Amino acid sequence: MKKFAIIIAIFVIFISCFNESVNSKKVLIYTKNGEGYIHENIAASVACLEKICANENIKTDVSDLPDVFTPENLKQYDGIIFSNSNNEGFNTNEQKEAFREFIRSGKGFAAIHSANATERQWPWYWALVGGKFIRHAPYQQFDVVVTDAKHPSTSVLPQRWTIEDECYYSYHLNPDIHILLSADMTTVEDENKDEYPGEVFGERFPLCWCHEFEGGRQWYTALGHNPQFYEDPTFVAHLRGGILWILGINQ
Repeated sequence: MKKFAIIIAIFVIFISCFNESVNSKKVLIYTKNGEGYIHENIAASVACLEKICANENIKTDVSDLPDVFTPENLKQYDGIIFSNSNNEGFNTNEQKEAFREFIRSGKGFAAIHSANATERQWPWYWALVGGKFIRHAPYQQFDVVVTDAKHPSTSVLPQRWTIEDECYYSYHLNPDIHILLSADMTTVEDENKDEYPGEVFGERFPLCWCHEFEGGRQWYTALGHNPQFYEDPTFVAHLRGGILWILGINQ
């Protein structure tokens, strides 16, 4: 009986180690902000992302230093998350090229909230993220609606979700993006919305999308201005689904 128990214990340890080696991924959480507005939600967003990743056996590094963007250093990561980055994200063209080659190698990239306002002078980055920030409506309560309920980041959401956030507007939208979540513009109070987004998008404006870009997987959500939102179980589930998708992890 004792020998049998030892065999079982060894088997359990083996399976545990095997699963860890198979399922373990590693991501870089990047938060650099250049000159300009810096969100107060960065610490909350990082803590949330680290917790999500820990629960999924995903290793994490956190940095706001562009020096981490070298070909050699990026080889260790399966995905990169720009969490509320803003303004200039890189200091040199070499750092940009290392990031671009990372994407082209088939890796994953997620961008959260103000990350679509990063590198506003770099068209390749806009195309990767799927759009470029132009402005947002005043912080308020409004409704978002699920456009595609089959994606891991939206399958966990109610069809209509009332939130408090900034309704982000993007332009230079990449026509290749697959829209997952949209703002119900009839619920957004914004004295300038007739000017933009105007009639182009009707009563829906894209807030979350994904696509495959130059070999890599990309996912973006415009939500996440309020630091307290990163403790909301529904929003956390939304982020979790996006992270798992860019890493190709089946739920």
